[in-house]
Amino acid sequence: MQRSEEERFYMKCRAAYLSVFRSSLVNMTSKDQLCTVLQKAGRNPSQKALDKYWPPGTKKLNFDDFCEILKKEKPAEPDQLMRIFKKFDVSCDGYISHEELSRILTSSGEKMSPKEVDEIFSLADVNKDGNIWLKKGEQCQTAALKKLEADAKLKRQNFGNQLDNSPQSSESQPELPASETQPRTELETTQRKDSRSSSRPSSARIRRSSLSTVITMGAGSTKSGRLVEPKSLQDWHHTLMRGCFYLEEDGTIVSLQYRLVIPETTSVYLTIRPLNLSPIPEKPSPWMCVDTALYVVMGNETKEDSNLVCFTELRDKERFLWRGELSAGSYLLLPFTTGCRLMKRTRKTSTKTAQLVNHTQSGELELTKEFKAALSDIFEVIDLDGSGLLSLEEYTSGEKCDEDAWAICKENFNTKKNELTRQGFLELNLMEANDREGDPRDLWLTLEAMGYNHSLEMVEACPFVIEVYCEDAKATLQAVHLDSGIKMLNSAVQRSITSKAEAKSLKGHENVLIYTYKGESRISSVIANKSNQKMTVHINNEQSKNCVSSRGMSVFAVEVPARTKMVCQHVMALNYQQEWTYNCVETIIPSL
Repeated sequence: MQRSEEERFYMKCRAAYLSVFRSSLVNMTSKDQLCTVLQKAGRNPSQKALDKYWPPGTKKLNFDDFCEILKKEKPAEPDQLMRIFKKFDVSCDGYISHEELSRILTSSGEKMSPKEVDEIFSLADVNKDGNIWLKKGEQCQTAALKKLEADAKLKRQNFGNQLDNSPQSSESQPELPASETQPRTELETTQRKDSRSSSRPSSARIRRSSLSTVITMGAGSTKSGRLVEPKSLQDWHHTLMRGCFYLEEDGTIVSLQYRLVIPETTSVYLTIRPLNLSPIPEKPSPWMCVDTALYVVMGNETKEDSNLVCFTELRDKERFLWRGELSAGSYLLLPFTTGCRLMKRTRKTSTKTAQLVNHTQSGELELTKEFKAALSDIFEVIDLDGSGLLSLEEYTSGEKCDEDAWAICKENFNTKKNELTRQGFLELNLMEANDREGDPRDLWLTLEAMGYNHSLEMVEACPFVIEVYCEDAKATLQAVHLDSGIKMLNSAVQRSITSKAEAKSLKGHENVLIYTYKGESRISSVIANKSNQKMTVHINNEQSKNCVSSRGMSVFAVEVPARTKMVCQHVMALNYQQEWTYNCVETIIPSL
C-alpha cells in the first residue's frame, strides 16, 4: 500500500530517531542529542537554531517535539554538503581520512578533543576502512529506512512519545481492582476481523490483537436532555470563583484548585464555564469553545489518590454542570479541560509585534491602548472572587509576597478596602515600564506567562468561572495551590472513565483493558495494563470523522507500565453542528 506524504515523513523521522535511541518512546535529554538526531535526519542546525529549540530550562524533548522541529529545519542542500565535504577532503580523492578530519576538528572552530573526534569517526566510518566516503551519510539514512521497513517489530512501534502527552492526563496509577472491569455502558465495540484498517500493524497475528471502537455522535445538540435546573435557584445560596487554564511550554495545562466547605448536608448545583471577556456580545472571546469540567474529590490534600465524589457531566451550551446532594465536609474542586481545544500550535510569526508603551510629547511613558485592554483582561482573570479589587493573594496567585512591598503598592497606587483597583493595577504596570526605561522585554515575559502572543491575543490560556449554589447552607469557596493537584486530577479523570465505561480486553492480551467513555460532548479512553510487564499500545484514529484528539495526532503510541492505568486520549467534535464519528483501533505493539 502506498504511503501518504505524512507517513513517509514520519518514517524518515523514526529512521533518524531510531539510529540514536532504542525506541521512539525515549526522550531526548540534552541539546547535543537533539543536534545528533537532526543531523541523522539530514539537517545541519546552527547553534542559534539549537538554542531556539532547546531554550534555557528545557529538561527533555520527546519524539513528537522532534517531528515538529524537523518540519521547521530545512534539509541541508547537496551543493552545501559538497562544498563542506571538499573543504575536509584536502587530498581531493573522494573521501576523508581520520588524519584529515582530526587535523581540522582539533584546530578550528569549536575545537574538539581527540577522543571526541574518534567517537565521531567511529559512527561515520560504517565500513571500518579508516575513511569517510562522500556517499556514506546518505547511505546511512537509506540503510536506516530499509531496516525500519524490514524490521516488523520496529515498524509496528508507531509514532508518539513515552507517556500520555495530553494535558493533565499523563500519570500512571496503581493497579485496578477487579470490580472496575465490569461493564457499565453499551458502546458499539467490535473485534477487528479483516485487514481493511489503515492501522499500520498488518499481520494476521497483530489483527487478532486489535480492538476497534466506533461511536457515532449526533449533530447540533449542546444541551443535556437530563438537565433539570432548580426552579428556585435564584433563592439558593450562591458563591463563585474565577480561574484560568494555562498552557505550559511542554503542553501541560495547569490551573489553581479550590477548597469547598459545606457546613451541612444540602442539595448542590455546581457549574463551570469559560469566562467571556469580550465587550461585544456578537463577538465572544475565542476561548469560549474550550471544554471545561470540574471534578469533586474528598481526601487529604497531600494524597494523590483521593476519592472521586462527582464531576460535571451534563452540558448546557458552554456550561458544564452537576446537581446532587453533598454531605457536610471539605471538598477539593479540580478544574479540567481535555486539551482538545486548548493545545500548542505552530506559532506563526506575527506580521507586527504590538507596542506596549509610548512616549508622550513631554517625553513621559504611557501604556498603549492595546496594552491597557490586555491588562484589563488580566485583571479580570486574576480577580478570583469577581469583586473588582485585587487582594495580595490574588495579585500573587497565592505565592508568598513581601508584605512591605505590598504596603508600598497600597500607598502609591489606587486602592479600595486595602485592595488594588483596576486603575491601581494599570499604574503598577506603568511604574514597571518606567523602572525599565520603556524596555518591554520583562512586560512581554509577564504577558507570555499569561498566555498572550506578540499580537496581544490570549491564545494559550482559557479563563473560567466556577459557581456553587447550595439550597440549605452557605458554602465557602477558596482558591488553593496543591503540589499534588495534577496527579489528583489525573486519578479523578481516570476513575470517572473506568467507573462509567465498559472494559474491553484486547484479544490475546486479556490483561490489557480499554475503557471507552461516551460523554455528552466527548469520548475518553483509559488503558489498563494488569500484566506484570510494560505494554506499548498503538492508537489509530485515521478513520474518525469530524474529530479532534487531545493528542494532536491521529496515529501515536502509548507505553503503559506494568500494573498501571493511564488516560489514552480525549476526542471531541471539530464542528458540533455536524455528525461526528469516533473510530479508534488499539493494537498491542510487540516488544523488541
